[in-house]
Amino acid sequence: MTLEEVMHAAPVIPVLVLDGEHDPVALAETLVEAGLPVLEVTLRTPQALGAIRAMAGVKGAIVGAGTVLNEWQLFEAREAGARFIVAPGLTKGLTRAVASTGLAYLPGVATAGDIMRGLDLGLTRFKFFPAEASGGLPALRALSAPFGAVRFCPTGGITEASAPEWLAEPAVTCIGGSWMVKKGMSLAEIGDAAARAASLARS
Repeated sequence: MTLEEVMHAAPVIPVLVLDGEHDPVALAETLVEAGLPVLEVTLRTPQALGAIRAMAGVKGAIVGAGTVLNEWQLFEAREAGARFIVAPGLTKGLTRAVASTGLAYLPGVATAGDIMRGLDLGLTRFKFFPAEASGGLPALRALSAPFGAVRFCPTGGITEASAPEWLAEPAVTCIGGSWMVKKGMSLAEIGDAAARAASLARS
């Protein structure tokens, strides 16, 4: 699956930090049924790789690994069934390693220098991260102006209330968010929040 296909599959990618509160299969089924098939499972907890393995078997789910920092994590995620890789930053080593696997790759950028290094490596799609802490929409607009062919998936600090404004930006293809799955939410509540996210319009 190409990165372009991943980014166009839904307007919002749930960024999941899983600690065992919800069964990963039931959670994936809930999100897919609500219209959010692309699921980023961050490698921040011991349960992450097991959750990727379980979720990868859910019909309609496009499961990827987030917070991938090095080649070792990359290959673990691929073995677990991840179909795309998300990194918080951009390095030449990890970029080349992901290219060797054929997996879709979304590295994080926050500056013009980051974007230029990515372009040198043949990339034109990036995660703008951390979106709000890096200056929010004004910063993204300023960064995107010199790079007309580049598109972004902003992630970090985006809320249900601010999501529509981000998605209205021409340089934004999709956004990442964690508001759909928060600690203490039931699967029914997650499904409702996910359905609202799936209904958001893109530019």
